[in-house]
Amino acid sequence: MKCVICKQGEVAPGTATVTLRRGECILIFKDVPAEVCDSCAEYFLSEAVTEKLLQRAEAAKSAVPLAVVSASTSATDFGIAAVITS
Repeated sequence: MKCVICKQGEVAPGTATVTLRRGECILIFKDVPAEVCDSCAEYFLSEAVTEKLLQRAEAAKSAVPLAVVSASTSATDFGIAAVITS
């Protein structure tokens, strides 16, 4: 499938790093399953992955100001790998 952003690259399964901000908390999710453009590196998340990320973001925002989260290749299995506080 052609990338809808750059219109030149091909989109294929891969992983992405997703940064979300919730209030004063910044969450960085690493190795998130996504469709990634091989030209511009834009990524597209499935509805299931997006829902899981938002659930994890809401759960983590009250705990720490900055969290680095490593995701497995499963869309349903995200866990906090490291927490960085200021």
